[in-house]
Amino acid sequence: MFSALKQSIQEKPSRSEIISNILAGLTVGAIALPLSMALAIASGVPPQHGLYTAMVAGFVIAVTGGSRVNISGPTAAFVVVLQPIVAHYGIGGLLMSGMMAGVILVFMGMARLGKLIEIVPQPVTVGFTAGIAVVIATFQIKDFFGLQIGGLEGDYLEKVSTLAHGFSSVSWTETLIGLLTLSVLLVWPRLKTKVPGHLVALVVGGVSAWALTHFASGFSVATIGDRFHYVTSDGGVGNGIPSILPAFDWPWNLPGADGEPIGMSFELFRQLLPSALTIAMLGALESLLCAVVADGMSGKKHRPNEELIGQGVGNMLVPLFGGIPATAAIARTAANIKAGGTMPLASVVHSAFILVSILALSPLLAYIPMASMAALLLVVAWNMSEAKHFVRTVKVAPRNDIGVLVICFSLTVLFDMTVAVAVGMGLAAVLFIKRSINLSTAEVKMGEVELSGLSPIAEKVAVYDINGPLFFGSAQKTLRKVSETMEHKQVVVLDMSKVTMLDMSAIVTLEAIVDELSTKKRGLVINNLEPRMIQKLNRAGICQQEGKLVFSRTLSEGYDLCCGMV
Repeated sequence: MFSALKQSIQEKPSRSEIISNILAGLTVGAIALPLSMALAIASGVPPQHGLYTAMVAGFVIAVTGGSRVNISGPTAAFVVVLQPIVAHYGIGGLLMSGMMAGVILVFMGMARLGKLIEIVPQPVTVGFTAGIAVVIATFQIKDFFGLQIGGLEGDYLEKVSTLAHGFSSVSWTETLIGLLTLSVLLVWPRLKTKVPGHLVALVVGGVSAWALTHFASGFSVATIGDRFHYVTSDGGVGNGIPSILPAFDWPWNLPGADGEPIGMSFELFRQLLPSALTIAMLGALESLLCAVVADGMSGKKHRPNEELIGQGVGNMLVPLFGGIPATAAIARTAANIKAGGTMPLASVVHSAFILVSILALSPLLAYIPMASMAALLLVVAWNMSEAKHFVRTVKVAPRNDIGVLVICFSLTVLFDMTVAVAVGMGLAAVLFIKRSINLSTAEVKMGEVELSGLSPIAEKVAVYDINGPLFFGSAQKTLRKVSETMEHKQVVVLDMSKVTMLDMSAIVTLEAIVDELSTKKRGLVINNLEPRMIQKLNRAGICQQEGKLVFSRTLSEGYDLCCGMV
């Protein structure tokens, strides 16, 4: 733990570098402020919970993790995972799931699973990421157009049907503000200014909505203050976001879906465990992928296992202050690096910016239109989808990988990300096994009888060249060929110089060949198998036996041993 912080301190940063990181933190804080609220709303919770997440997780993960430049907080990737948890278990269940995920992440880091990102195939990652983006974008249609349709219930197709039927209630005022905000979001990056476009777009949307509401007759739009409420310290009800810091509270004391404290029980723990595992796996993938991208941009090197531990510690602590699950955010991390961030100080300043904003700007944040937040999330979804990357993969990838990509995408949209990743990883594993099986071969090497006077007994010896890994998928196929063609031979030579691995299935198959040859009083020579694999065979009871089984170091030595067996 604390590796990134320790390295930064040991390097004794200069005054200019410290100032650069402070400015980078302020820049990222301005970006994270609207995004944190928007992502909390998209996840089904009030916007202040997103701010609490950025404030607490951004600080804790930065100082305990293994990346100097990662910026952590709520991310779009979590939205489709968190929505069902909120619907079934309320805010209490969501925060308990996040805390459980934090524990899992700590154990993953301690188990040195930091290379996890390397085992997830690219089509799986692109497929579920693009699917999440489509779901997020779909859910913003209601607020962007101001549809009067109530809540969206049922599966994805049912929600799309509800949206389609609700277009008769489009509000031109909501649509106007949404389009205005979206226009600023799309045009602002072309101006090449350092002022974050997210913040400018929401200011333009909010000021325009306020002005039109006061000076244009009949003009009205829904705002954060209209949609969200909180209970004040004196028992009253406030609008928008409370301008106080979050209070410490255990997640199990918070309300479930029925509004009552969710409590703690083994049954609840069992029900939330699958969700916690999903959050942990997605958080690990997102954080490590972000760290890899950040390394390429900054020239720094992260420590993946310590980053997982830092993410775990952050997710264990953030629910105690009302924060939802957090992970490293690629867009905010990239903005941090481009703004001059080189050490955890930038993320700490970003958290401080969120804290000050909660205390000082909460009354103003209540005026942000919901249509503007929807426009912001539409842009987030588009950037997350990496549409060009998706299309390129479809154009150039092998057919099997395209199948995995399309299946992961479809399952994420139609069902959920957990199913998509499980099926995608399963398909990718099956395809990998199939390809590995095709790499394993057993070729008959006849006619190589010039060595050591083998010619007189050539017709009694079968020589096989075994290539590739021998495991549960390939052992039967490869070694079956040996069994089928050794009927009329006195000695079988297996040249295993190019065998890269043996698993238990291969050992059992070899054991069967040894027994079969021994029963028929025939000999077996295993040539040039690596010592570590010979030890595996010896532990399994496949040992050298004179006249039955011998190990040779070279093919020439193996030919010589054949003469003693014929």
